[in-house]
Amino acid sequence: MTPVYIVLGTLVAGMGSVLLAALIARALLSRYTQHLLSLAAGALLATAFMHLLPEAFESGASIHGLFLTLLVGVLIFFLLDKAELWHHGHEHHHDQHHDDHHDHGHGHGHGHAHSHGGSWSVLLGDSVHAFGDGILVAAAYMANLQLGIAASVAVLAHEVPHHIGDLVVLSQQPRSRGALFKLMMAGGVTVVGGLVGYSLVDLQPHVLPYLLTIASGSYIYVALADLIPQLQKRLSSTATAHQIAWLLAGIALVTLASRAVFHAHG
Repeated sequence: MTPVYIVLGTLVAGMGSVLLAALIARALLSRYTQHLLSLAAGALLATAFMHLLPEAFESGASIHGLFLTLLVGVLIFFLLDKAELWHHGHEHHHDQHHDDHHDHGHGHGHGHAHSHGGSWSVLLGDSVHAFGDGILVAAAYMANLQLGIAASVAVLAHEVPHHIGDLVVLSQQPRSRGALFKLMMAGGVTVVGGLVGYSLVDLQPHVLPYLLTIASGSYIYVALADLIPQLQKRLSSTATAHQIAWLLAGIALVTLASRAVFHAHG
């Protein structure tokens, strides 16, 4: 049954997050994106510290090896983040130069190259990210169902605000028809990653605690380096209380979901 759970869990995390993002965007609830960021940060931190890391450290693997894996994982995600920023900056500079030259010669067509390139950049980036998510979610399901559910919920919560932004970008492209379908196909790559992760752990079971630790590093990095900095603004006491409440709700969501699964299969 584990492969079935992996496929279902990665479908929910990948394509489900795209559908939920589209529903929220169409319902004009995008003004609540900041609350979703708080919810996602809480869910990711809870999954990493309360589920994935304890499972990895209870596996009997070398503690020093796991801490080293966690450190290396965080550094790798930092470097990937820097590479993505460099790529987008370079792409923007190239497109701006192209547009300036085009405008000088013909006086029209500004932004077309950037829009076309940006569309494929978003889809390619989402596909690669979804593939990695699939591998890490699969590792959680290979450990146990409770851990897998927690990982799926955390990825879902994290990806929804991200996909809302992607849908906005894609809808502004010259050929915006089918933006939701394209993004769902990119999210569907999560399933492919899940099946690859399942095969990897099935062939090499000893890598499971290290994959769980890498997943933890990913969730910790995204929460602390990406999500929480977006929430670090000077706000009123009421708005701050709302942020904290949504952060705690994210922690509670993962905890309650995993406990429900535990009691159902206990």
